[in-house]
Amino acid sequence: MKILVPNIGSTSFKYRLIDMDGEAVLGEGKIERIGRPGGDCPDYPAAIRRCLDALVGPGKPLAALDELSAVGFKAVHAHGLTGAVPVTPEVLAAMEEYAFLLPAHNPPYVAAMKAFAAAAPTVPSVALFETAFFTDMPEAASIYAVPWSWREEDGVRRFGFHGASHRYASDQARRLVGRDGLAHISCHLGGSSSLAAVKDGRAVDTSFGMTPQSGIPQNNRVGDVDVFAVLYLMKKHGLGPDEMARTLAQESGLAGISGLSGDVRDLEAAAARGHERARLALEAYVYAVRRFLGAFLIELGKVDVITFSGGIGEHSAWVRRRVLRGLEPFGIILDDRRNEAAEKNTRISAESSPAQVWVVETNEEIVVARAAADVLKRIQAEKSAGRAAS
Repeated sequence: MKILVPNIGSTSFKYRLIDMDGEAVLGEGKIERIGRPGGDCPDYPAAIRRCLDALVGPGKPLAALDELSAVGFKAVHAHGLTGAVPVTPEVLAAMEEYAFLLPAHNPPYVAAMKAFAAAAPTVPSVALFETAFFTDMPEAASIYAVPWSWREEDGVRRFGFHGASHRYASDQARRLVGRDGLAHISCHLGGSSSLAAVKDGRAVDTSFGMTPQSGIPQNNRVGDVDVFAVLYLMKKHGLGPDEMARTLAQESGLAGISGLSGDVRDLEAAAARGHERARLALEAYVYAVRRFLGAFLIELGKVDVITFSGGIGEHSAWVRRRVLRGLEPFGIILDDRRNEAAEKNTRISAESSPAQVWVVETNEEIVVARAAADVLKRIQAEKSAGRAAS
């Protein structure tokens, strides 16, 4: 079974072709600046044709398109849906209904799903929603203190995202520590960041809310903010919801604080040169990570392992050191030498540390591919059972 996993961005996508027999990567690539100046792909259909051209043909990973079993998408959110499901017109409509809530995520994913369906109409598509890992969160952790009808009729609640990354980190934590039953705090830190509290492989809390605009300050997305501050500014300046949404989703976060960039690498370099707002943005980011880490430590009652994944989590020794500073009384002891030299799947806690801390290179694609394979197997089993019954 061979599954193609496209990882969609607003103007780019990475792709990875995986043979599920041994989970070997047969091919991968990246297409950037789709429909933007400097790019050479005008739209998603053109980019997807290039992807398939690179993978299908004589001497390529797939001799013919019919060798491809499915396309698996790491979808983010849809009204009334979660888990792994075949992509249908109803699924696309549910994603489009949440386009306002996820303007940087749902529109490009819907466009890519439609483009793949047109380019490879005989190949099934499967969507694994990022909310799936958080389905079993306690109700008290998911509820907002709003009128009950908002939850029942409109689906207003806390969800959770980066589910594929947190699930992979959870699986890796059990493998690296060598046992089950772990109290685990997973830190996915990147252009979009979140923490998850995980008990014995099941998520019990998340830093995200109903949308990826919440929680920790993101690259250019706001993170948590008092809703009445937003309403006050809308009323004071006569702003409509679309304009305010654009400000919160594109002009806020670390970029909004620094006035410079939302990229932590840029901010670290600028702070080293004495840029005060860059330093403040970094401190605000670290503060938010620590705030959730502390809350999850209390919720779990202890912590056996902390993992750092994502572009920042995997590559910024400075952020990891600042996040973990002063936590020795809680059994979290960082080894500075290990932290500075860390590469993928590296332990950075001291040997004397009761809690282990690891840098884990995330692999969202394999989580999506496994989910897609399970959906295909389930569909085949249902077909076989139907034939047997008839």
